[in-house]
Amino acid sequence: MPLRDALATADSRRSYVRRLFATIADRYDLITIVLSYGRDRAWKRRLVHLADARPGMRVLDLATGTGDIAYLLADSGARVVGLDVTFRMIQLARAKDVQHGRPQFLVGDMMALPFADGSFDLVTTGYGLRNVPDLDGAIGEIARVLSPHGQMLSLDFNRPETRVVRAVYLAYLSIVGGALGWILHRDPDTYRYIPASIRNYPGAPRVTEMLRARGFAAARWFPVLGGLMAIHHAAKSA
Repeated sequence: MPLRDALATADSRRSYVRRLFATIADRYDLITIVLSYGRDRAWKRRLVHLADARPGMRVLDLATGTGDIAYLLADSGARVVGLDVTFRMIQLARAKDVQHGRPQFLVGDMMALPFADGSFDLVTTGYGLRNVPDLDGAIGEIARVLSPHGQMLSLDFNRPETRVVRAVYLAYLSIVGGALGWILHRDPDTYRYIPASIRNYPGAPRVTEMLRARGFAAARWFPVLGGLMAIHHAAKSA
């Protein structure tokens, strides 16, 4: 199926994304390093610093992937659950050899979180919101499982507002993604999904507005890499 068709509807997007991440799971850490110029870990540490997790805090890391953010949060003494829809990602996260905190890892869908209302003090996600079939619905689920005054943080690619910058950025990601897809999987469309998903993404300012509409009174975003990436930080109203 052509990539454009795969992303045309919520159902087709959901199916495509699940197949894609099952395919790339074993290369996921490598790809995040390559596409971030080696800065991915630093960005995740910045997100964790902003979160200011404390011992005993209840934390949920969505789209946890291989667990980078979850492990960093667990080092603070927080009680961390990492959730991802891809079983292979969870296998890889559980298999990491770490010396400090150990999160609990679960397979689950961030569109239908298997937790009661108000279960967590903090929700984080790295490269998660851009991939969901219904962004507003996912934000609603995050708000539901957060306690009053709970906070959420998200790291993701941004959709630059300036047309020329956006065109150059997406062209770069398409070229590099296509080359990596061919080298690693013999399919150039594998990582061309990233620029395709950015084209359909509302961008950081609009996501901030969506967070506020869902009850996050204090919602803001921080530009990363000159605004090509973004970290959202929002606190839920009581």
